[in-house]
Amino acid sequence: MATPNSTSQVSIQPITDPGDFLRCFAITASAFGTQTADGIWTAFNPGWDTPEGKISGAARMRSRWASRSFNSAGNPNVVFLKATVPDLSSSGAGSEVIAGMAIWVQASTMQDHGDVPGTDLVKALGLDTLYPSDESAQRFICQVIKSLTRQRREVMKEAATRDPPAILGLDLCAVDPAFQRRGIAAELVKWGLDEANRRGGLEAVTEASKKGRSVYAKLGFQQEGDEIEYVLDDEFRDRVMPSNIFMRTGTSPKISAQK
Repeated sequence: MATPNSTSQVSIQPITDPGDFLRCFAITASAFGTQTADGIWTAFNPGWDTPEGKISGAARMRSRWASRSFNSAGNPNVVFLKATVPDLSSSGAGSEVIAGMAIWVQASTMQDHGDVPGTDLVKALGLDTLYPSDESAQRFICQVIKSLTRQRREVMKEAATRDPPAILGLDLCAVDPAFQRRGIAAELVKWGLDEANRRGGLEAVTEASKKGRSVYAKLGFQQEGDEIEYVLDDEFRDRVMPSNIFMRTGTSPKISAQK
């Protein structure tokens, strides 16, 4: 896996301290909950704006990080990144604060080459724990995820004939609103593109929100298809769903995290 990257103000590195996840969840809650009210993220994080919900959300992040698998090359299939910047509110020299985070996932249809998507989404997404005995909530999230990731799954099938037979997907990229418009999101994405190259020229993909797609386009991602359409049961039709598009780099992303 690539070594940490840094600019004069932003340092990007994989998370190794489980204590970082409380701060990382707070960042995603600010970006996807308070700022944009993203209907998918909030469904995955019930009670996100309560003290209990924040603790539970951070614990789910930490659990996913702790249980990540490794591919045949010895690389983790899931990488949690943090972006740190100088903490100007601190009197201590060299103090830093986490300003953003991202989740990159190596995925494949073949074992040992990446995370293989589970066929039982309720189990794979932990919905039986997140929404115990709430079949409606479980069904809603399953339908949303099937719609959101349909094109990603198709590209994974395409990648089965490549060497290596995998892709690198950006699952999430969030920056604390207090630190936005400073290039932090771009640095988190560049790290992933550099890692995709290091892992054998993997294609990078993502489902891009309105806020993120301009950043991804500048770094080599291209939109494929129209807006993602959510195929939902009638009972969920009145729910406000976020605008997302599928974006991909092609098989050889060339943007370096050092740029």
